[in-house]
Amino acid sequence: MRGHRAAVPRPHRVRARSASIAAFVVLAALVPAAATAAGTQEVGVELPYVCALPSGERPATVRISAHFPGRAKAGEAFSPTDVTTTVELPAEAVADLTASKAATARAATRLGVDVTQGEAAAEATWRGTAEPVPLPESGPLTLTTTGDVPSVTGRSDGDLTFRAGGLAVDLALGAADGTATEPGSLTVDCSLAGDAPEEGLLTTVPVGPRTADPDGTPTPSGPSPGSSGASFGPQDAPEDRQDRQGDRAPEVAEGTPGGTAAGPGAPPCLYDDGHPSTSASLNAYVTGYTNVEKLRGASLIPLSCVLIEQGPTDIEFFPDFSGGHLTQHSEGTLRHRGRPRTPPFQATFLTFGFTPTKATMVLEQTGPMTMDASGETSFITLFTSLETRVRVPLVLRVTALEVNGTPLEVGPDCRTERPLRSPEPDPSAYPGDHLVLSGSSTHQPPDQPTGYLLSSGGPLTGEVTIPAFTGCGTGGENLDRLLTASVSGPGNYVKQIQGQTCAVQVFNPLECTEDLQPLKIPVPER
Repeated sequence: MRGHRAAVPRPHRVRARSASIAAFVVLAALVPAAATAAGTQEVGVELPYVCALPSGERPATVRISAHFPGRAKAGEAFSPTDVTTTVELPAEAVADLTASKAATARAATRLGVDVTQGEAAAEATWRGTAEPVPLPESGPLTLTTTGDVPSVTGRSDGDLTFRAGGLAVDLALGAADGTATEPGSLTVDCSLAGDAPEEGLLTTVPVGPRTADPDGTPTPSGPSPGSSGASFGPQDAPEDRQDRQGDRAPEVAEGTPGGTAAGPGAPPCLYDDGHPSTSASLNAYVTGYTNVEKLRGASLIPLSCVLIEQGPTDIEFFPDFSGGHLTQHSEGTLRHRGRPRTPPFQATFLTFGFTPTKATMVLEQTGPMTMDASGETSFITLFTSLETRVRVPLVLRVTALEVNGTPLEVGPDCRTERPLRSPEPDPSAYPGDHLVLSGSSTHQPPDQPTGYLLSSGGPLTGEVTIPAFTGCGTGGENLDRLLTASVSGPGNYVKQIQGQTCAVQVFNPLECTEDLQPLKIPVPER
């Protein structure tokens, strides 16, 4: 027996701490911010975390220090300075590392930072690196990293609040003789402990002019009437959104104040006459990383817009009516300047291990994007599990190439000869070459769902083969072999993060801008 109902309700996602790590009770103190020189506040915070190590989940202590301005002006970018992240891992972590014959560890940290102003929110990634340190013979391992962090712009008056979130510690391991160990690297995922003081609060920066109490005491100004919140990012937005800064989704600029950001910010993500919306229309931003196995590196998948037509959820009831099988079929398309493709993006690698090569690329959708979810739900326990597979044929186009500082003309039609190809679990139903990304979710009310859902987003992963290149080169110079030899091949891991969707026919200020673009900007994860 089959039933039919409307699409699964679209739960609002809470801030992700780490889906893979359970809460762990650890006591720690929050060191309050103290004002230093005029106009600057020095922040030092100690927070309890839980880290997933090969031997299990262990408590860790994370100390974060930085200098923030005492006050900022609306529309004026600033970056926290002197940012240091210190991670103290317990002795059990050292035992895990020395078990692989490691004698040294070089750390790189990726700290998620939630930035909010009023109802607007954005996520920044604070990255830090360190020189190799020897592993201690006993006791904890202390890793201290430093690095520049994204700039922030408050577009209206009101407090900007910074809170620490999930932390990833990438460790490059070395043997005593300086050679790599096996494995040569390890990523330790850490989440904020459940009893962290003030939900990981780092500091608050007032934005706007200083006001005064009747007794003359300066006080922070609150949000201005009708304020639409914060925008975090470069002050020069893409021309399509230049006149909508107050309505646009928050951004984080991977650059210095007043400088050029690493990316153009959030591109427009709108339905229009060329692609009109329906009652089931959603839009969302996606981003992520893909490994390039031959080059032993990773390329950033640029922040891209996807327009989605969400299908209804079908239920096939169990014989005893205790629950049922759920299925849902949806379709989507990438959208950039009216075409089914991503924005251009750059990647720099060491080709053949020693030659710096920079390529500008575009992923072009050449056929339908399908999104199929299936799972089960219990009417007794209300527990629901879903598995989603996204399939999309994508051709990789190279629009510019630079080898060792010398530009090489690739011509107008340099591309992979076929779409990217993933292992397909059901080739008879889904023939042809295409990328396959998978995500799963569980939901046990009253808790929020965890994992990936089409409506609320989350991580999708897969593996892809990059085909040989064709059409590359001009003037008789054939670059097909160069690109094929250096890039093409199997085993390239992909991790894509989709943000919370915006349902364009049902305005929700927690999910959509006033002009019905996605409010949530996802942060790429490795």
